[in-house]
Amino acid sequence: MQLIKPLLIGSLILSGFAATNIAMAEVLPEATVGIKIPLVKKPSSRPMTVAYIPGLKHYYIADGGLAPLATEYEAAVSKSQIHAYDETGKFLNSAKPGYDNRSIYYNPNSAKLETITYNVSSDVGFSPNTGIYALDVAENGEIKDSSNELFLFNPAFGDSATMPSYDAENNRYFAKQERGNKVFIVDPKQREKIGEITLDFAKAAVLHDDISDHYVAYTGIKGEELVLLDVDHKAALIFDLTGKFIAKSELPKDMKLRSQNHFNGLGYANDMLFVYHENEGEFGTYYGFKVVK
Repeated sequence: MQLIKPLLIGSLILSGFAATNIAMAEVLPEATVGIKIPLVKKPSSRPMTVAYIPGLKHYYIADGGLAPLATEYEAAVSKSQIHAYDETGKFLNSAKPGYDNRSIYYNPNSAKLETITYNVSSDVGFSPNTGIYALDVAENGEIKDSSNELFLFNPAFGDSATMPSYDAENNRYFAKQERGNKVFIVDPKQREKIGEITLDFAKAAVLHDDISDHYVAYTGIKGEELVLLDVDHKAALIFDLTGKFIAKSELPKDMKLRSQNHFNGLGYANDMLFVYHENEGEFGTYYGFKVVK
């Protein structure tokens, strides 16, 4: 009994710590700014999403919107670029891997920076350089022009313009469908969706034309996994994996979001929701917001 009692007390203390840690994961009523990345050059097309490589402590911003076009002298490549910035938001370099990027993210399973292109589902017909690709990054963190193919088009992603977010723990994607509250769950090795989430817009008090049309962020935080930008009301809406509305985190009311924020200028990286503020700086500024702590 002398031994059992200390063990029991120790277990209760550890349980208390665990409960405290779970309770600490909460939605911030007002989002806080974690980083601002002023763009130092005009985007080659439209800024799409943001990625972060923890080992390098560097951010990567992908442009998209320029379809791959072949010429008499070169193969079909997109002129959309990817830009590298350090942890303070200082510009490093730009590269042109050749893809019409929609979603960029770091995959810890492959230790690669990866991109998903426009029309990954072939929803609007087949086009070259379409799918999921691993982008090459130099040891100093600069982005390169070179890349490798991972997966070709997959109809499971649904809409052609979807900007899927990646769940590294379960190797799956969450692909928001346009003009609605549906999110497809995709295993890249399967040709049909493995699940579907219906986000509760009624509880969130929004309509489909209030929010980002093609993108929902995946946080990896249990019970608060999905984040959706409410453009019209300047807020981040948090849902769980059943589609239940959890809470919202207010963005600064003086931000002037534009219609393009419904379709691009987003991202979730380094535990922050990224929103492109086109009115700030010569070429716009990406804000990284903490919405869950």
